Amino acid sequence: MPSTPLTETEIQRQLQELSGWVREGDAIQKEFQLESYVAGLAFATAVGIVCEGLNHHPDMNIGWKKVTLRFTTHDAGSQLTGSDFTTAAAVERLGYPHK
Repeated sequence: MPSTPLTETEIQRQLQELSGWVREGDAIQKEFQLESYVAGLAFATAVGIVCEGLNHHPDMNIGWKKVTLRFTTHDAGSQLTGSDFTTAAAVERLGYPHK
């Protein structure tokens, strides 16, 4: 069963709960700055494990000391759903970058 797209009001409310996440069209994204390339790889691996457990996967770009995550729900016509925000919040609970 496909996920239900969120309304504009719901999207804006959800974005307020996620520090540093921005809307890019029908997706949300965030760039995480890491202390090294290897730290970025470790973060990407942790994100992959969390997202696999939630069965909701981001587009991920690993660069020099940064990882960019982008969520949208393909089953909902590549629109934003609660799954995008739930999974982004789970990623935030990983606590990266470490301070």
